[in-house]
Amino acid sequence: MLSDDEPQEPVPVPYQELSPDALRGVVESFVLREGTEYGARDFTLDEKLAHVYRQLERNEAQIVFDPNTETIHIIPTQR
Repeated sequence: MLSDDEPQEPVPVPYQELSPDALRGVVESFVLREGTEYGARDFTLDEKLAHVYRQLERNEAQIVFDPNTETIHIIPTQR
């Protein structure tokens, strides 16, 4: 049994289980965060969203919920 002060592991959230609106909100929040860099070329918001959607579809990235901070992140998939 976990005590309230023990850190909990992040929980994977399959992107397919989110509604289209919820998924867009998560991905949009991710790409708009400060420090999200895409290299020398500027990309539109729609291009950035498409890049992340492709990474999720290819299983190159995953959505995780951190119960310790109650935040959601998109991280590279462990290979």
